[in-house]
Amino acid sequence: MLEIDVLTLFPELFDPFVETAFVGQARAKGLVEVRVHPLRDWARDRHRSVDDTPYGGGPGMVMTPEPLIPAIEALAGPAGPGRKCRVVALSPQGRPLDQARLETLVDEKRLVLVCGRYEGFDQRVLDLAVDEELSVGDYVLSGGEIPAMVVIEGLVRLVPGVLGNPESTQIESFGGDLLEGPQYTRPPEYRGHGVPDVLLSGDHAAIARWRQEEAVRRTRERRPDLLGRSRNESNDG
Repeated sequence: MLEIDVLTLFPELFDPFVETAFVGQARAKGLVEVRVHPLRDWARDRHRSVDDTPYGGGPGMVMTPEPLIPAIEALAGPAGPGRKCRVVALSPQGRPLDQARLETLVDEKRLVLVCGRYEGFDQRVLDLAVDEELSVGDYVLSGGEIPAMVVIEGLVRLVPGVLGNPESTQIESFGGDLLEGPQYTRPPEYRGHGVPDVLLSGDHAAIARWRQEEAVRRTRERRPDLLGRSRNESNDG
């Protein structure tokens, strides 16, 4: 079973996400458990404070070491060899998330995802309690909740038994460092646009070759960096 704990200021954002689609189905099957924890439950002052103004000035507020570090340690244990699970903070300063990282993270079996807000975390939170930072892209969001959902969905679909067709994890975009090629379904013609003849031929070998060629073509046109990454990784090996 894959277990994921989420630490957030807005737990209500996760309710429909974890209850619907294949994430909800995976939970119902007992393949995945997602537990969402309100950060303010660890706040000690009467205002249940979680942020303060930054030293040195500047706009916005910064998430304070307390209650964040005690909350993380309650879920994962103190940092170090005795820690119960890996702690991942969602942060624009983190390593860019990709399929390869998801495929290694799912082997952890249990994770704590920490959702930032405001101007981010006090650096001591990252230094003392977080094992790694992940970013879902070079753009601005208001918090780490949506990035955490991205990570959860990417991980859950890799858990054996979650997807009806296990080959889906390999043939879809980024399953093999290629974008997925074009897909077609009924009707065979729509508004003057037909389905490529090869897909109607019944020749499975020819269809496989066509799909591979289209995947390479699309990747070369839209994400040539993926092709370069594949070559560099093979050379490094």
